[in-house]
Amino acid sequence: MGIIPLCFKSGEDAETLGLTGHERYTIDLPSNISEIKPGQDVTVTTDTGKSFTCKARFDTEVELAYFNHGGILPYVIRNLINQQ
Repeated sequence: MGIIPLCFKSGEDAETLGLTGHERYTIDLPSNISEIKPGQDVTVTTDTGKSFTCKARFDTEVELAYFNHGGILPYVIRNLINQQ
């Protein structure tokens, strides 16, 4: 599965942001995968309307490719199919 790894900004954590872990989150990512860059800041909004900024922990272009394909396994399978 494609997972978006996020990291709180320095000095922030779930407690300082008042998060309980029961929220649902919307992550504001560009709709075009080519516009997402390693280490990019993204806005996260909870279902209660709280909003904060996190760093998207895509550290390399390869990690972005994995995300774009829905995870490492789909990425590998597509590459194997394309090699035949």
